[in-house]
Amino acid sequence: MVRMCNAWRWTGHRREPRCLAKGETGLQSQGRGPLESGPVPSNRLRRREGGFTLIEVMVVVTILAILAILVVPKIVGRTDDARRTAAVVEIKNIEEGLHLYKLDNGFYPTTDQGLEALVTKPSSTPTPERWRSGGYLGKVPKDPWSHPYVYLSPGTHGDFDLLSYGADGERGGEGKDADLENWDLK
Repeated sequence: MVRMCNAWRWTGHRREPRCLAKGETGLQSQGRGPLESGPVPSNRLRRREGGFTLIEVMVVVTILAILAILVVPKIVGRTDDARRTAAVVEIKNIEEGLHLYKLDNGFYPTTDQGLEALVTKPSSTPTPERWRSGGYLGKVPKDPWSHPYVYLSPGTHGDFDLLSYGADGERGGEGKDADLENWDLK
């Protein structure tokens, strides 16, 4: 007897071949009908749902590890550089406020008046006659290490000296502790 295996049947969620003997009709008393061939209703199909294979997860983890190896060393240890850059930007902003103060009043605030003269109108002499309403800065900033900026007017290197003592908060130093001075900024 010759067997034909060109029909399919559904068992649970799998489609399996159903072999019929020659002359067998393939009709079932229960089920879909002859040989269970043809399109399968969508509710009978079981699609792959959710999740990733182990290989897919391993590939993604490997890629992330490679990126971390390349990127992390460039970021870590740069906080000191970022603070120094922030201090340079703040010094330049304070300088702009000081220049605007001088344009309006004809002189820079004295050392005693300090940088506070850019926020509130000084009451000590020399009193600015054309002090700008609202001030020249929103507030007197501290350097990125939470130390006050040092302001001297008249300065030893120009009309005024403006500096940050760096991470250690003390005059001098090297590396991250080096002073940032307005006359020596690039």
